[in-house]
Amino acid sequence: MAGLWQRMTLIFKSKTSKMLDKAENPTETLDYSYEQMLSQLQNVKRGVADVATAKKRLEIQTAGLEQNVVKLDTQARQAVAANREDLAREALQRKSAAQQQLQDLDAQVKQLDDQQQKLIDGQHTLEARIESFRTQKEVLKAQYSAAEAQVKIGEAATGIGKGMEDTGMAIQRAKDKTDELTARASAIDELTTAGALEDFTAPPGSTDLDRQLAEISSSAQVDQELAQIKAEVGAGSGGDAKQIEAPAGDPPASGQ
Repeated sequence: MAGLWQRMTLIFKSKTSKMLDKAENPTETLDYSYEQMLSQLQNVKRGVADVATAKKRLEIQTAGLEQNVVKLDTQARQAVAANREDLAREALQRKSAAQQQLQDLDAQVKQLDDQQQKLIDGQHTLEARIESFRTQKEVLKAQYSAAEAQVKIGEAATGIGKGMEDTGMAIQRAKDKTDELTARASAIDELTTAGALEDFTAPPGSTDLDRQLAEISSSAQVDQELAQIKAEVGAGSGGDAKQIEAPAGDPPASGQ
């Protein structure tokens, strides 16, 4: 059962990968990756700004504590001068606590300063990578577009493209129909000449025999009329014009 499940999983992954390959547009993928890198850069810049803001707050607190230390030191001296040792001791205790806070703040400021510098260095590195990727991205997109155009031109010229498939099939069907009609017309002519097909334009009741006899009769009549005209023209060359103008139905008198 486990082997069957693994096989089904492998088939599903292969089918999914194939579908993704067909749907994936390299130019869109490159642009999306570039946008993701820009988004990362913006996050780094915001991080730098946040660290700088936090460091500035600590610096402001440090300046306030330094002023308070000076103030407490002055108060302690005044209390001693006034023979108020209790007040002087309290001022010095507050001064010591403020100095301890200053040391902690200095450490925190130093830590934030190091973090800020690391973020700035990372920002510069990322900016350089993004610029390099942008240049490479545009080159790859141009190469892909050129290759895609070359493939489309080649497919159009050779007729193997998807867009030309229907056109090629339509041309082939037209050729096949034309050849079929030409062959059919030739066959009909041969059958009609051979008398295998009846001529529906002929008079009703006529047969192929009638047509052939009619053709023979028409040919004989033409030969008879041609011979008669030749005889009349030959006789008229030595006689008068009346003999030439004689009706075609009256044969010339013999001996004249």
